[in-house]
Amino acid sequence: MTTTNGLDIGFPPINTDATRKRVEQALETARVYKQVGFVRRETKLTASYEVREPGKPYSVGKPVESAAVWNVDTETRIGKMAEDIELAVESLEGCERDIVRRRYLDKGDTLDYMLCYELGMSERTYRRHKAKALFKLAWMLGLEVPAERGTRGGITGRAEERPMRLG
Repeated sequence: MTTTNGLDIGFPPINTDATRKRVEQALETARVYKQVGFVRRETKLTASYEVREPGKPYSVGKPVESAAVWNVDTETRIGKMAEDIELAVESLEGCERDIVRRRYLDKGDTLDYMLCYELGMSERTYRRHKAKALFKLAWMLGLEVPAERGTRGGITGRAEERPMRLG
């Protein structure tokens, strides 16, 4: 971390590869949710024959209730995440916002080399803006993966993957 007059003004080191993957995964989830909506889990309608232990002849599961709770909770969580991503993307600078929207939130079939050509940027400038935007989003959405202790700057650090927060 960088210090000036005793104040920490930098970010702690992060695992850049894992952080980038988590942000890209969240952006992909938001894109699919925006385009398709939420795919609900349904219950089986046919009876399944399973062996029951003696002493529990009347134990009955609640598959419909479980599926309904899962559907509501997951749809709410993903909807909130999509809203948070939209707000975070809106707060990015112009070219960063364009890159994220066109690369990750629109149709999803735009490749990097095509997009840097369309935006009139060199590949190096495009990659710098893209990396900067993804890491800003990681910090805004709380998706950063801390680097393992003892690594330099978190560039090659391996950290345990923590599950992505959806809301």
